[in-house]
Amino acid sequence: MISNLPAGWTMERVRTLSGDPEATLLSLDRWVAVEDLEQGDYTVLRPRSILVFHELCLVEHDGEWFMGQLDDDGSVICWSSYGSDLAEAIRGL
Repeated sequence: MISNLPAGWTMERVRTLSGDPEATLLSLDRWVAVEDLEQGDYTVLRPRSILVFHELCLVEHDGEWFMGQLDDDGSVICWSSYGSDLAEAIRGL
């Protein structure tokens, strides 16, 4: 499956705002989860988009952007939601 950017967004806009000329979309064919620190467990996410900025990722799931890290095996482990605004999530990188 292929990642999609939200309406009105282009990779050029993502790269400009992030300052990362190598930012790219990742395939959705991977395990993606958010870590629940209180439970010591993971909640699997069903992303619509995965943006990667070197080792950091932004994952869109149910209208929220989660910050995470791309692991060596290609999976993405997120630690927190950065809200529904992609621009704000990018600024949080």
